[in-house]
Amino acid sequence: MYWWAWDLNLKIRLFGEMLFQVFFWMYYPFIALYFSDAFGKELASFLLMIPPLLGVFANLFGGNMSDRLGRRPTMLLGAFLQAAMFGLFAFSPSPWIDYVAFIGIGIGGAIYWPASTAMVADLTPEEDRRLVFATFYTATNIGVVIGPVLGSFFFLHHRTGLLIACMAVCLAYGIVLSMILKETRPPSDQAKQPVAGLSQQLRSYYLIFRDKLFAYYTLAGVLISVVFMQLDLYLAVYVKEHVPEQMLLHWNDWRFILGGTEAFGWMVGLNGLLVVLLTLSVTRWFASWSDRNSLIVSSILYGLGMFFMGFTSNLWLLFGCIVVLTFGELIRTPVAQSFISKYAPEDKRGQYMGASSLQFTIGRFLAPVIISFSTWLTPQGVFTVILLLALASALLYAFMFRYLRSASSQPMVPSASERES
Repeated sequence: MYWWAWDLNLKIRLFGEMLFQVFFWMYYPFIALYFSDAFGKELASFLLMIPPLLGVFANLFGGNMSDRLGRRPTMLLGAFLQAAMFGLFAFSPSPWIDYVAFIGIGIGGAIYWPASTAMVADLTPEEDRRLVFATFYTATNIGVVIGPVLGSFFFLHHRTGLLIACMAVCLAYGIVLSMILKETRPPSDQAKQPVAGLSQQLRSYYLIFRDKLFAYYTLAGVLISVVFMQLDLYLAVYVKEHVPEQMLLHWNDWRFILGGTEAFGWMVGLNGLLVVLLTLSVTRWFASWSDRNSLIVSSILYGLGMFFMGFTSNLWLLFGCIVVLTFGELIRTPVAQSFISKYAPEDKRGQYMGASSLQFTIGRFLAPVIISFSTWLTPQGVFTVILLLALASALLYAFMFRYLRSASSQPMVPSASERES
């Protein structure tokens, strides 16, 4: 499915989300360092667990609202809420108000993304979804390339101006969506009903998680999400404390020296650059791989890439580890997104996307605990814990697919009617 054949909704969002991600990644990788300096490591570790916990309920709300009221109003609510919270962050007089704004930004994103992902599935044939999701992943990761490198300067030296720019981008994106975006929610019995109350939403998601396949999938996703998040959390602390300034390149009398926070920005930027350059190629290379093999191998690669970082402070070797873990990321992401989009019943796609997003939300809630481990474990010990989490995720994926094979003659991905019966 070529880009020029896409629905206009997809084209608009492809560029809008790419621009938003550029600004988002100018501040997000450095937020753990900012709150660690403001509150101390242990308190910051605890505080960073709270926004994802609240995001769990925002995910539930966003998925339910997406199926009942539509993708469009849900996405608009998320975009405008993020704009307001960036404004609060920009003009905040204290770190505690900064923290409240950070929570609000996370809630806005948690509301937005289930509807956004469901809209991609609404508009894309099943056989093309891996490639379309991979294209979105490539575009949004342009921000991961540019953002951290720029943020290593602007967040540290011009934070207020950067946050004002983030507010403006979110506001402009929300206005464009309100003028151009069309609703894509499939007709269903839930359509035009009020958003369910919290107890009704929890009951609906309880029924979803009674699906054993989905429960295994989510638990494995939570574990690997904790590992993924360390690229923005513990790795930032590790590089700042254990990677000294060193000469990266030289030519005659010219020397390029890098270390500390700036080195971390370059590492995250390399991850994003590889994503931008290789996502579509890797998706095509592994198109013949089963979902099982893709998910298992990706978890192992990401865990090994993180693990070996604990045994070196050489930047070139650290860049090599980034390459390994990025391949794990590239193999996993399109598969994970397309798997849920084809597994979910059409009229509950938003709720299934919201439930699937919980693996990342819960992962973000648990991930900051790893930072607190660094107060009593060596870096090698911390990275060993990270590797064990990745291997546990791979084992859960293997167990999930073995469970499916043993389920008599049912297909690998049951139909919507079979799951709802």
